[in-house]
Amino acid sequence: MGRSVNVNFRLDSDLKKEMETLCDKLGMSMTTAFTIFAKKMTREQRIPFEVSLSDPFYSKENIEYLEKIVDDIKTGKAHFEEHDLLEE
Repeated sequence: MGRSVNVNFRLDSDLKKEMETLCDKLGMSMTTAFTIFAKKMTREQRIPFEVSLSDPFYSKENIEYLEKIVDDIKTGKAHFEEHDLLEE
């Protein structure tokens, strides 16, 4: 197993509080919850829950934007900037 690294991302403050409360009730940290998600996703090679195309996150424009970020990471450009969710 590789060494641990920090991963930073933005999360709505209300959602974060709700997740912290749930994780506490489940007896785990948010780090543990995200690690469980990451392990399940990589093991199954899929998002481990149903997603809907009606969600603007999955719009063609947003997917293209995310694919460019992934390409930048793979090629070492690693360009990150905050952006608004693209609506259809």
